[in-house]
Order: sequence, then structure tokens, then C-alpha cells
Amino acid sequence: RAPNSTMGKHTKKVHITGKYGTRYGASLRKQIKKIEITQHAKYSCQFCGKDSVKRQAVGIWKCAACRKVMAGGGFTMKTPAAA
Repeated sequence: RAPNSTMGKHTKKVHITGKYGTRYGASLRKQIKKIEITQHAKYSCQFCGKDSVKRQAVGIWKCAACRKVMAGGGFTMKTPAAA
């Protein structure tokens, strides 16, 4: 890219789903945006109380502070049925 390019660097509306470009349709990208924001968020640990629980894999959540590994939902720490 040229240094004086007028192209923008950031996505304004789509945020995390900018990686999909114009593919898959707007409504599907909105659903994926909601899911990806929740799955990449940090949650509070029920053992130590710190906001340091992150998703390791589908349904596996790990606290970075106390190193506890917990089972949870696929995309969120707690599923609506378990809450």
C-alpha cells in the first residue's frame, strides 16, 4: 500500500466480523459478531473472583489467575439453562 493511501484501516460497524468481508450475508455476520464477542470476552472466576477466565476450547474455560479449569458453555461461561 502507498503511504498516502486514503483507505481506512479499521472497520466501523462490523468490528470482529470484518474478517469475513462481504461474504455470508449481513444477518449471519451479525449473529456471528454477537457469538464471537461473548466467546472472546473475559469472565469473572467463581473461585478467586478476578476477571481472568478465558475460553481454552469448546466448553473449557481457564482462569489465568488461579489456574482453575472449568466446564461451561461452548461460547459463554454459563449457559442459560445452567444459570
